Amino acid sequence: MTSLSTAVQAASVGHPAYSQTFPCEPSTAEPGRKLVRDVLGIWHLDDLADHAALIVTELIANAARHTPCRSIRLIVGRPSAERVRVGVVDREPSRVPALSQADADDESGRGLLLIDAVADRWGYDLHGSDRRPWGKEVWAEIRVKDDE
Repeated sequence: MTSLSTAVQAASVGHPAYSQTFPCEPSTAEPGRKLVRDVLGIWHLDDLADHAALIVTELIANAARHTPCRSIRLIVGRPSAERVRVGVVDREPSRVPALSQADADDESGRGLLLIDAVADRWGYDLHGSDRRPWGKEVWAEIRVKDDE
């Protein structure tokens, strides 16, 4: 069993979740992947680690590239026994993700396409009131295999 080397917040009620705040920069992808892998190890879901690591890498890259935020919150949760959700919360509600096609010679722009390919579903939720959202969570879910 793996153990988390840094303190993270865990859900005190409801479905289990772990979250941690990180700087909003591309280098956060490495500790983000480690957190996701550690959490999945605790839940005995190591077989989902590669897809979840790819998802968190792309979510962090998108937040770092498309928002002026100084920090993001990475959340790894189990909204149900059948699903794992990886999400990144930032404070830029006006920049919502949109799936687009990158040209063959583009060096970026494929992150959501990759997420769409490996996740069972993905989306975003605005945080705050309808009139004054303060941020958003971009998330992706992976289905837990039936034999778990």
